[in-house]
Amino acid sequence: MKPTPTYANKPTSDNPRDVEAWALAEASRRLLDAGRSPVNEETLRAALQLNQRLWTIFQAAMTEDDCGHPPEVRTNIAALSLLVDRETMARLVDLDVSKLDTLISINRSVASGLTARPDTAAPGQPAPAAQAARPPMAPPMAPPVAAPDGQPPRQSLRISI
Repeated sequence: MKPTPTYANKPTSDNPRDVEAWALAEASRRLLDAGRSPVNEETLRAALQLNQRLWTIFQAAMTEDDCGHPPEVRTNIAALSLLVDRETMARLVDLDVSKLDTLISINRSVASGLTARPDTAAPGQPAPAAQAARPPMAPPMAPPVAAPDGQPPRQSLRISI
């Protein structure tokens, strides 16, 4: 069994979308750090493998029977996951740190989308009601947690990558 990785920081929210965004940001941070030290191939491999595991979790979530996303969203996430797979495998083969931008950009873009709140839509653009009720990417792994501020219960997500 692999040892549990240590993290410089941890998610500050139990909201599954926030945890997923944090995981993507953490994977991006590790890829960036590995890219700054190209002589340490093991650090780069570890960062790429961490990113691969994260996206495998997302892929698996899209195949679950109880996935709440509509088919087109599931298809888009699966397609993006395959792109990440191909790009990650290419980087594991050539270990070219100058080509990490695609993976980092994808992670950052998806994390940004996950942290966007419908009630904070850009000026002049209405917040889509469907997006407000959108479930998280990965299925919840724990029972709902009651929010102290009177908000509806949230699902907790535990990701071990």
